[in-house]
Amino acid sequence: MVVVLVLVLIALGSVAFHLLSPWWWTPIASNWSYIDSTIIITFWITGFVFVAVVCFVAYCVFRFRHKPGNKAAYQPENKKLEWWLAGGTALGVAAMLTPGLVVWKQFVTVPPDAGEIEVVGQQWQWNYRLPGADGALGRADNRAVTPDNPLGIIAGDPAGLDDIIISGGDLHLLLGKSVRVHLRSLDVLHDFYVPEFRAKMDMIPGSVTYFWFTPTRTGTFEVLCAELCGVGHPQMRGAVVVDDAEAYKGWLQQQQTFQQLMASVVPAS
Repeated sequence: MVVVLVLVLIALGSVAFHLLSPWWWTPIASNWSYIDSTIIITFWITGFVFVAVVCFVAYCVFRFRHKPGNKAAYQPENKKLEWWLAGGTALGVAAMLTPGLVVWKQFVTVPPDAGEIEVVGQQWQWNYRLPGADGALGRADNRAVTPDNPLGIIAGDPAGLDDIIISGGDLHLLLGKSVRVHLRSLDVLHDFYVPEFRAKMDMIPGSVTYFWFTPTRTGTFEVLCAELCGVGHPQMRGAVVVDDAEAYKGWLQQQQTFQQLMASVVPAS
């Protein structure tokens, strides 16, 4: 009976912890409430299965507990039960995957009015590139990376000359402005993750991945690398600052463009 009571208390305690936890009411800094809804659906499905299994085990412990004279019955197979288990599992997995597919489509379908930024990961720091006055990012290639051109921007592309370069500093974003985030790695696998934005994506060497989001409140939010990338992985941190229009404009005016960066390393003739 002690085992039965412990199992029932585990099931009830898990449900109570889920319902009473204050973590669910943490305000978010982006538009991805869809992701929270998907996580909640997943928790309800897996939570139902967890409670059902634990309660079933508790029932079995109680129902088939040892009694003098009882003998265990050997049943090698039960096709009806196997079909029920396989069918129920398939329905449960489908119920969890379907909302995820809907959210994924929204996650990679960028609004036409969204701006652009680029996040470049390397062991073990974050670098960023923002479009300049022309509103467009210039071309870049990892093969063009040099000590003087750490992000590999193609110097012959006019669109890249006014790109704003942020190496190892904080990324600032404009409140309420949707942005498409281009993700590039210079060395190994990284993952750009801002927990409050409910958004993350792997950065794969040789490829450019992307996602988009809309900052919905001002503040400073920590950037983490969510992919083990070497001994310095725990220290690969940064910050995203969401500003109002005035603060963002002031910060933007203080940043260095790619053209200014190249002029500082190559003396003018």
